[in-house]
Amino acid sequence: MCGIVGIFNRAGESASSTVLQAMTAKLAHRGPDGEGTYLDGPLGLGHRRLAILDLSEAGHQPMATPDGRFVITYNGEIYNFRELRKELEALGRAFHSRCDTEVLLQAYAQWGRECLNRLNGMFAFAVWDRKTRELFLARDRYGIKPLYYAQCSDTFLFTSEIKALTVHPAFRAEVDREGLLEYFTFQNFFTDRTLFQGVRLLPAGSWMAVSQTAAGAPVIYWDYSFEEPAQAGDEQAYREELDRLLQQAVSRQLVSDVEVGAYLSGGMDSGTVTALAAREIPNLHSFTCGFDLHSASGIELGFDERDAAELMSYRFGTEHYEMVLKAGDMERVMPALAYHIEEPRVGQSYPNYYVARLASKFVKVVLCGTGGDELFGGYPWRYYRAVVNEDFEHYIDKYYAYWQRLIPNQDIQQVFQPIWADVNHVCTRDIFRDVFRRPESSLARPEDYINHSLYFEAKTFLNGLLVVDDKLSMAHSLETRVPFLDNDLVDFAMKVPVHLKLAKLDEVVRINENEPGWKTTRYFQKARDGKMLLRDVMSRHIPAEVAAAEKQGFSAPDASWFKGESIDFVRRTLLGTQARIYDYMDRAAVTGLIQDHLEGRQNRRLLIWSLLNFEWWLKTFKA
Repeated sequence: MCGIVGIFNRAGESASSTVLQAMTAKLAHRGPDGEGTYLDGPLGLGHRRLAILDLSEAGHQPMATPDGRFVITYNGEIYNFRELRKELEALGRAFHSRCDTEVLLQAYAQWGRECLNRLNGMFAFAVWDRKTRELFLARDRYGIKPLYYAQCSDTFLFTSEIKALTVHPAFRAEVDREGLLEYFTFQNFFTDRTLFQGVRLLPAGSWMAVSQTAAGAPVIYWDYSFEEPAQAGDEQAYREELDRLLQQAVSRQLVSDVEVGAYLSGGMDSGTVTALAAREIPNLHSFTCGFDLHSASGIELGFDERDAAELMSYRFGTEHYEMVLKAGDMERVMPALAYHIEEPRVGQSYPNYYVARLASKFVKVVLCGTGGDELFGGYPWRYYRAVVNEDFEHYIDKYYAYWQRLIPNQDIQQVFQPIWADVNHVCTRDIFRDVFRRPESSLARPEDYINHSLYFEAKTFLNGLLVVDDKLSMAHSLETRVPFLDNDLVDFAMKVPVHLKLAKLDEVVRINENEPGWKTTRYFQKARDGKMLLRDVMSRHIPAEVAAAEKQGFSAPDASWFKGESIDFVRRTLLGTQARIYDYMDRAAVTGLIQDHLEGRQNRRLLIWSLLNFEWWLKTFKA
């Protein structure tokens, strides 16, 4: 796990060693174990190393093939590198290290871009071809590892984190106003935009090639495909195969030359990953973040899952560590959070920062449970909102309305009045619709709409979670691995029939058809009827009460804190005369929305959190 940067002066000017080293230094937190740079005329590659496999100097990057033609800078882990190495050795390729970097480099030299279809892992890398003078960039199927790029005049730049771009003399940190509108609609980016004007995130499952004559557009080499099988198999057979694939995925991702731990939130996904890992690693380190709930109320009283985590730690025999966050911890972390996360994404992410910091004191690699919900239908209350439709456009209208997470549609224009002339051409519904790439004609049954919803959430919500996981773990030089995003497990999950994921689809369909209105709302609440197949299999490995528990996200009690212990922080940051957000947003409109929350009229915790993030982003990156 590492940090990578690159400069390509497409007009032919030699890349600056000084600038390249400064960009590379900005990623020191991603790789404290080593650094390296490579220059070849207009091309410069930089690397910061977090040594996980083959800790010797043989794993140093940038790394070149023996003939010197190909040079790579790479961030990630290839879990099937041993199998690929054997295949490449049979083809005559020789190796001088035990690391996956050399395997990836030789795989590219042997197969070119077709090597991407052979890789099972998480990665972002760039390969320079000294013969063709072409720069090739690629990202893993699911987008676990980030890769940003920008074209500044004749200079092409890429990096693991945007902050590295800010030291290049051609780069100017400006707000992407269209991106700002997109974020404050969805609390996420559904396109490849960021908050930085001109900076794009290479889409998951994509590659692109850049030369002095052409900067090609991203090309998708893999995409999700959730669909009903032509003929569903035996339910027990699905259970046995899922169990096998889960164990295989966790085992694959334990490969490491340093100590591995696991997040143990108290939920079923992280619990299952921890249970399986603990079978292979005695006294596995596990980590939990809890919350002080003395001022919480309502559903937030259930947000602290330390009891469940401690129970599982006892059952699995892990060496368990936990911490408790209070309201003031949010205020203290905001400057560091803005710096490291760079582009705010879904949810309140600061607990992730703290638990990563805790884990980094004991291990260099940690397993997490991200992905189980998105693959196996963990949010039924979301999917049930749009299962019976007149057509695709009707479905889009209903699901789009739900995913407007921050600012009510009727308030958008007023909130962004200061910049409305720059963004009034943007249709956020079109942004939402354009996420889908599958033919509309495939929508004939409620199951088809559910599979479309699963596709949408994997492409957007999961993508946002992965950006957060990467940035906040690497802030502490910690590698996060995601066993649920193993290629074989994902391929299986996408073909599991919907009725094995959701327990009450038939009931929802009947009510939508025959009893419209308020009676449907009970299906729009958090419940236990998602991930049914996964729950069945998990019950073999974790306590039954955990496997049967209602879905609970990793959230802090911010709704209570924002109008209680943290109210002064909110007022000081967002309502004071020095707040910078009002260069882009209307003060009266925003103040009214904030007051709705502070005075108990509406729960706007996500909006307040996003406003706090944007304010600190401006203080951090916008001079």
